[in-house]
Amino acid sequence: MSWPAGVGLVALDEVDSTNEEARRRGDAGVEGPLWIMARRQTAARGRRGRGWSAPEGNLSATCLLRPEIRVAEAALLSFAACLAVAEFFESASPGANVSLKWPNDVLLNGRKAAGVLLESAGGGGRLDWLAVGVGVNLAHHPAAEEGAWPPTSVRAEAGLAPTPEAALERIAARFAHWSDVLAARGFAPLRDAWLARAARLGEKIEARLPRETVTGVFADLDSTGALVLSTAAGPRRIQAADVFFA
Repeated sequence: MSWPAGVGLVALDEVDSTNEEARRRGDAGVEGPLWIMARRQTAARGRRGRGWSAPEGNLSATCLLRPEIRVAEAALLSFAACLAVAEFFESASPGANVSLKWPNDVLLNGRKAAGVLLESAGGGGRLDWLAVGVGVNLAHHPAAEEGAWPPTSVRAEAGLAPTPEAALERIAARFAHWSDVLAARGFAPLRDAWLARAARLGEKIEARLPRETVTGVFADLDSTGALVLSTAAGPRRIQAADVFFA
């Protein structure tokens, strides 16, 4: 698989965070699409400012974009990124169970092996730039922590880890594909592909929001990418939450 046409690449030895580097370049007017990859991150982070382990040998990369879409539509690109990572895992770990945990985690044999983080700047409902960060556990994964989702890596599951460069080439190509599908055909094809890999679809899950916890059966994704739970009080749409399985 070749590098996608018209997409730039910057490879750095070390950076605080590839998303922060994308932010700096976006604020400086750099045009995208541009993938920024770092061999080491010194201040990597995940959703809601949580730390993210990013040792050398894993993939840490962010795609800087200037999409002509509304802020509300930007979140759909996280599904494109998750699908790209899932397809990479399916090629790198033949026979493994690859699944997607809403909203932005990719699981290998039921354990977290990758995450996606979107950040943006703009105003008036329009985007100035969008950063699509991808962290993939290739050669290493952190130790399991009490109460945290159990982690794994490609090496732990498949016995061999591809290089970050090889992983990014595959992911960048598939991300470009799914981004093009989203632009041309809307969210429906991505929704179908995501649901085909959805972890615990049709089962009871728990969505923890800042002020409440909602328990219900994972019924669907709606047209905006929101989680739809079937609860005793009826269907409940959830735009953002931490999801836990029973």
